[in-house]
Order: sequence, then structure tokens, then C-alpha cells
Amino acid sequence: MTESTELKKIEPLTKKDMISTYFRSTFMLGSFNFERMQAIGVCVTMIPAIKRFYHKKEDQAAALKRHLEFFNTTPWPASAIFGVTAAMEQKKAEGGDIDDAAITNVKVGLMGPLAGIGDPIYWGTARPILAALGASLATSGSLIGPLIFFLGINLIRLLTRWYGFKIGYNQGTDIVQDVAGNRLKKLTQMASVLGLFVMGSLVSKWTSIKMPLVLVSYEQAGKTVDTTLQGILDSLLPGLVALLMTFACMWLLKHHVNAIWIIFGMFVLGIFGYWIGLFGL
Repeated sequence: MTESTELKKIEPLTKKDMISTYFRSTFMLGSFNFERMQAIGVCVTMIPAIKRFYHKKEDQAAALKRHLEFFNTTPWPASAIFGVTAAMEQKKAEGGDIDDAAITNVKVGLMGPLAGIGDPIYWGTARPILAALGASLATSGSLIGPLIFFLGINLIRLLTRWYGFKIGYNQGTDIVQDVAGNRLKKLTQMASVLGLFVMGSLVSKWTSIKMPLVLVSYEQAGKTVDTTLQGILDSLLPGLVALLMTFACMWLLKHHVNAIWIIFGMFVLGIFGYWIGLFGL
């Protein structure tokens, strides 16, 4: 018996479902928390697709639980991830060879690349350019200035969310149709590698740890020269402490330490380190 005869026909998402998903995605940050970040918002966004594809309560509950895993990326282009995920949920509901891990891996694997692209494009380029253009007109007394910023940034948001989901859903359906051809496996691997690469670069860019502890002081040309712990570490490998801290957090998470406790531990370590002179501002 071929795979096509084994699969059951599932009705695809309707335009009403896509509109509902769009409006839900605009509130993705409404339940942000420091343990699973945007997970609750993602789960709420996926409800129209889950209700469309699964008709049994236990299947719907399992799908909702699947989308309560950790998720965090730039909110606007995240709609593309929702589209691909919805396509995979449809394939799974039809009885395709897609398990829970495959859906989670693709969704999580696309977080990093989209965050690495979305932050510079939307927050680092579009918003500053529109704000500068609007401010330059507003300072001359023109009401067009704030309107340019408000309408421009919201138009970009609307188009990105709407077409991001549609393209992700349509392309995702094509991708998951060829599970046997390993396209899904290759996509997962590529997204994971790119995501790790982007997140690794963000650790170096966003994490700043200063250690001004003076280890040695000596006179040179009539001036006192201090050799600090920070200087020694920078000469060995800039960002070494941030890298070690990241590995430590990964090790703790791997051993099922709650993320909230890790955050509080960072607070305590930072305050105590500043008090004894190990860390600086």
C-alpha cells in the first residue's frame, strides 16, 4: 500500500483561519515570561490551525502542549515560522511520517536565523530610518512626520506578518510533501546550524562582562600601570568570560535547572562580584 492511500484528507487552512492566526500573532508578546519567552503567544497563535487539523480533544491538547516549548525570535518575521509549522501540523494530522520532535526542531531551528535577520532589518534599519525621516519633518512643524513613522512601520508589520505566514504555509506544504526525500531532515539540519551560528555571534555582541580587578601594579615612566584581570583575559581571548557563562547556562539547562533560578543566580553572582571588586560596571 502506498503512502498516498494511507493518508487521510485534511481540509487546508481557510482565509478565515489565516486572518484569525494573523490577529492572534499580533499579541504574541502579551504573555511573555522569562522561562519560555514567547511560548504562550505561539500556542495561542497556532490554535486556529490546530482546531482545523485535529478534531479529537486529546489530539488538540497534545498539539497545544507541543507548542508550549521555549520560543523566542523577532516577532514580525515569526509568522513565517508559524506558516511552516502549520504545514507540518497538517501533514502530521493526515498521518504523514512527521513526529513531534521534527515539528519542534524545525520551529526552534528557524528562531535563530530569523532573529539574526529580523533584528537588523526591522529594529536596526526600518525603524531608525522612518523615525529619522518623521522627526525631521516633525521638527519643522509638519504633521506628516509622525504619520510617516506610524503608517510606515505598521504597514511593514502588517505585510511581514500576513505574507510571511502565507508564504511559510505554502512553501512548508511543499517541503513536508517530500519527507521521504530527506528535504525535511536537511531543512532541520541547516536551520539548526545557522541558528547556532547566529546565536553564538549574538553572545559575543550582546554580552558584556567587565572584570577590573587589579592583579599587578608597577611604575613605568613615572606612571602607575595596573594589570587587570580583564586585560589578561582580553589578551587571551576577547569575550572568554561571556562564552564560559553561556556554556555554564547550557550545562545547567541540560541538567534541568529552572531558567528562573539561573536568572536569579546571575543577579546574585553579579551583585556579590561587584561588592568584592571582581566585576565592574
